[in-house]
Amino acid sequence: MEKLRIMSVFGTRPEAIKMAPLVRELAGRADIASLCCVTAQHRQMLDSVLEVFSLTPDRDLDIMTPRQTLSTITAKCLTGMDAAVEELQPDMILVHGDTSTTFAGALSAFYHKVPVGHVEAGLRTYDKYSPYPEEMNRKLVTAIADLYFCPTENNRQNLLREGVTEGLFVTGNTVIDALQTTVRKDYVFAADSLNRLPWDSKKIVLVTCHRRENYGQPMEDIMTALADIARTHRDVELVYPVHLSPVVQECARRNLGDIENVHLIAPLAADEMHNLMARCYLALTDSGGLQEEAPALGKPVLVLRRETERPEAVEAGTVKLAGVERDAIADMAHTLLTDSAAYQAMARAVNPYGDGRACRRIADAILWHFGRGDRPEDFRA
Repeated sequence: MEKLRIMSVFGTRPEAIKMAPLVRELAGRADIASLCCVTAQHRQMLDSVLEVFSLTPDRDLDIMTPRQTLSTITAKCLTGMDAAVEELQPDMILVHGDTSTTFAGALSAFYHKVPVGHVEAGLRTYDKYSPYPEEMNRKLVTAIADLYFCPTENNRQNLLREGVTEGLFVTGNTVIDALQTTVRKDYVFAADSLNRLPWDSKKIVLVTCHRRENYGQPMEDIMTALADIARTHRDVELVYPVHLSPVVQECARRNLGDIENVHLIAPLAADEMHNLMARCYLALTDSGGLQEEAPALGKPVLVLRRETERPEAVEAGTVKLAGVERDAIADMAHTLLTDSAAYQAMARAVNPYGDGRACRRIADAILWHFGRGDRPEDFRA
């Protein structure tokens, strides 16, 4: 019996972190030929993840251009995928989450009549412009996909309410699998500035902020809140790996560049970021992945958004929505920095996103779909 040709498609740093352990799991299965196609929607940040996980793509579309638009990303992904699908002849294409690469990869698979597996399926805010364009990307992929790998039961319920009843699996989130590879107690940072941080004497606060829907006044307000936190709490050091977007770079440097206890640094490799997260005191972020990763490491998270498609973390108490208003963000951070009971209540809450076996369940589900194994049991938090 020939091996199943399963092609994983991704193009951004967050996608790569979550798909890399799955690519490796698939490669270890006797019945599967694990193929990898990257679009390089984010070239530099993607490459760092490929290096950490020792992955060499079978096809690299290399689409990234300066100041690229959503339209150019989608069009170049779609046309580039034509050749990759025709050459590699996959039996199934796996896409992840909600990026433009995700949507274009799924659409290309549909055009070639190749089944689609959607990793991290079923997340919803029910506002098509927030997050933008991610919410619409994932809804469009739902309409195309054949298998749905839902991180949580809540995600599965979202899809059931939309009329999706076949091919649903609750797997946990693959990012928890990734952390098992990257986080180590004896880790030494490649960036020496991180090794020199006063880990024992000060509270290290990790910051990320980059989402398109926060561009403009929301991002200005977030940055001024971060400045307030740094100036008010001299026992705190804010570490902010600044996204390469020119909009984000300019806003961060204008508002935070001259504050002594704020460290604006270059984006970090996946292992650097995960180990920084593991050692920090608190995370402030508008990222999706950090809402899953930090709680798994016992770190409270304040989400710099008005809503989240990850309500499980809010319900579990590992995450709080801080919004995008200057005073609210500063006040919530102040509470966690000064009230040990409030901090411990979040730090000790149970992470609802996985047990480190999501990739195993996904591989088993794919084999089951093709009649080569048993259906895996669903993950239960």
